[in-house]
Amino acid sequence: MVRLLVGLVIFAMLGWSGYWWAGSSAKDAALRAWLDGRQQAGWVADYQALEVQGFPNRFDTTISDLHLADPRSGWAWSAPHLYINNLSYQPNHIIVVWPQEQTISTPQETLTIKARNIRSSVKFEPNTSLALDRTVVIVEDLDIFSTANWTSTLTRATFTTQQSATEKFAHDVGFQAEKVKPARIFKAIVDPTNLLPDVFDVLRIRSTLAFDAPWDRLAVEGAKPYLKRLDLSDLTATWGQLDFQAKGSVELDRLGYPTGKIRIRAQNWKDMLKVAVSSGAVPQELASTLESVLGVIAKLSGNPDTIDAPLSFSNRTMSLGFFPIGPAPRFALN
Repeated sequence: MVRLLVGLVIFAMLGWSGYWWAGSSAKDAALRAWLDGRQQAGWVADYQALEVQGFPNRFDTTISDLHLADPRSGWAWSAPHLYINNLSYQPNHIIVVWPQEQTISTPQETLTIKARNIRSSVKFEPNTSLALDRTVVIVEDLDIFSTANWTSTLTRATFTTQQSATEKFAHDVGFQAEKVKPARIFKAIVDPTNLLPDVFDVLRIRSTLAFDAPWDRLAVEGAKPYLKRLDLSDLTATWGQLDFQAKGSVELDRLGYPTGKIRIRAQNWKDMLKVAVSSGAVPQELASTLESVLGVIAKLSGNPDTIDAPLSFSNRTMSLGFFPIGPAPRFALN
């Protein structure tokens, strides 16, 4: 009996070792094939080493001294290392640990990105189509330095998606950024008269995006799913004394034009209008007219300092309360 048990243990160990070796070899080959494919497509795709370790329960991949560049677009990315990890018994769940410093180059500038922690997690459905199940991205203590002589920082940001439990092909999407210090160039454009503090307090989005097809391997390789509905459960933006909130739902046609209503609440709306005028987003000659219209809407809301009214979309136009304000935006995924 003891010999039988020992034999079974040895057999199981040999079987698991074979599985791990086959899985690690397949992962190694797939990554090398992808990088070779980029080179054949005319990219720069250089790396010093690619190793898969973690026996017996993990596939931990380390790519060292990685450089990717697309000469056609002029974009490039470089990192001293990249860690791609997953449990050997759960290969459809991938965790990527980004380096604390990396570089992104564009035709206009080069960005040096430093962060205490950048970590992302992606889980796919366990089948050949690899439909997206959920994602999590966490960024902490981020600093961005540009050769165009600007910097930007944030304390923490999170981005999440998860397949909806109640609707097929729908994803619950969330984003939150805290204590964001925008680039001086951006601040000068948005707020040239310096009405706002340097640090943006919080930006939070909670929504559900409904598509007509799954986000899977075929969607990445071919036609993108069509966004047919946007449910916005919470949009909150707080910058100094300005506080903006929105929630509602819109249906989208095949061209991306919305139909529906988004309820908005804008506290200290007069200061928002001043910022919009000073940045050039609203022409100076329309400022007084728009202030009068928004003043009426605010009075109807019951508080002259706060606008609380529906933003309605219909026939490719939009209205705030009873007042038409212009053409509707188009939501289209490229």
